[in-house]
Amino acid sequence: MNAFKFNRIIKPILLLFALTIAIVSLWYTNNLAKKIELEEDLKIKNWAKATSHLATSDFSEDLTFFLEIVNQNTTIPVILTDELDNITTWRNVDSAKAMKDPNYLVDKLRDMKEEHEPIVLNYFEGKKLKVYYENSIILTRLKYYPYIQLLIISFFLTVSYLAFSYSRKSEQNLVWVGMSKETAHQLGTPLSSLLAWIEIIKSEEGINKSITDEMEKDLNRLQIITERFSKIGSDPVLEPLNLVNEIEKSIDYLKSRTSSRVVFNIDNRLNENYLILLNPYLFAWAMENLIKNAIDAMDGKGTINILLYYKNDKIYMELSDSGKGIPPGRFGSIFKPGFTTKKRGWGLGLSFVKRIIENYHNGSIQVKESIVGKGTTFKITFPVFRFKLRSNF
Repeated sequence: MNAFKFNRIIKPILLLFALTIAIVSLWYTNNLAKKIELEEDLKIKNWAKATSHLATSDFSEDLTFFLEIVNQNTTIPVILTDELDNITTWRNVDSAKAMKDPNYLVDKLRDMKEEHEPIVLNYFEGKKLKVYYENSIILTRLKYYPYIQLLIISFFLTVSYLAFSYSRKSEQNLVWVGMSKETAHQLGTPLSSLLAWIEIIKSEEGINKSITDEMEKDLNRLQIITERFSKIGSDPVLEPLNLVNEIEKSIDYLKSRTSSRVVFNIDNRLNENYLILLNPYLFAWAMENLIKNAIDAMDGKGTINILLYYKNDKIYMELSDSGKGIPPGRFGSIFKPGFTTKKRGWGLGLSFVKRIIENYHNGSIQVKESIVGKGTTFKITFPVFRFKLRSNF
């Protein structure tokens, strides 16, 4: 199992584990809050009975027990009213606010009515008192605590994940840059030697010129590849180029090295020859990777269509193949390092394409459409260079 497949499996497992912890935490806290709420309901009912007994007592009996019950309520806010909901007294309510703001108790009473049904007490001469109450501050905090806790944990997990991802990407960038520079360096010496040997061979009599010409082409290609690797990690030099011409160069190179059963079609709908800021070495690399992936998806037989059009000051290129297609669930994964459906390879091709298009050319690439068994269409966007080519350019 490669690292990409391992990450695909382990991430849902970790997410499921985190969700399980969150659900268990909420369930436990809610159960605890319900138990405390029942205890508070029982406590306030006993308090109401004790208050009623004190109010209707003739003081001939010992009322110490009832006074203790009344005095023990130091946490549950209570407001007593008459039968018409006129406030008579209150307990465990902010007295400073009640004295300063006449509407404070009215608003508090309205909140209590929404939270609990009142307890009705019998008073002198058949009159009744209503006891309105709300949950204590401790219970209220307990109810909101798990949500605040989860919010804080989620925030720190998000920050940690972003920091870890940034660190990992930076490390990957350093590895890729190091490998690319070293590859370019290692290729440089034998290439120079081979070019010299070609010149010696060409000077010999009786050598078939077509052979040396083809060898020279391949060596020039190796030089281009070396140039590509040497540019990784550096700011590439961009120059205004014609997109259609650059695409045709890449296709012409691949045609002679690809099965004749692969058909290339270019549908150029650009009314004007717009310039795009490109690095020819890196863009050709991206095109070759895209086309080679398409050829692999078609098993070396099929059609590759390239559509070019202009819209909203941008150039769009859509590259379609008639290959195996990509399942919808993998659209977001194919550009990640390590993703591959092949038995061989590191799964870096499309990752490099995305890096070249987006990081170096200020463009974008995405899977526009893919149908399993029918093919895939990639959509690439480039900003247009401000100066347009004219017919006499």
